[in-house]
Amino acid sequence: MMMIATLSRLKEEERQTLGEVVFINDGEVVLSLKTLELPDRGNARSISRINAGKYLCKRRTSKKYGEHYILLGVEGRDYILIHFGNFYRDTRGCILLGTGFKDIDKDGYRDVINSKNAMKQLLEVAPVEFELMIIDQ
Repeated sequence: MMMIATLSRLKEEERQTLGEVVFINDGEVVLSLKTLELPDRGNARSISRINAGKYLCKRRTSKKYGEHYILLGVEGRDYILIHFGNFYRDTRGCILLGTGFKDIDKDGYRDVINSKNAMKQLLEVAPVEFELMIIDQ
């Protein structure tokens, strides 16, 4: 059975969207992490989160992010990644992972913390491909 992940968008703010992603393998939760995305701006390239829906995620490697995941089949968008980063300004539409939320830079917005550690945890438990369901609450 393929690993599945569900990202629930919990709180949209002016500059970002906070959420939680849960990874399930054979009916058992194997990992739960926090997410940070841009707000909903109509799926506009570089300034918006992507639309809710079901996506296939594949592991890939780049110089900038090392090992991470790319979402396939995103309508009107390409190179939507799951990668490390702490602040809304670290993403142009991708999904950032962390282990919790905290206003690191004291700008009034909660950031994701321990992002590189969260990415490492994901890479340890997730297979080369998994299915991601994104849900707007």
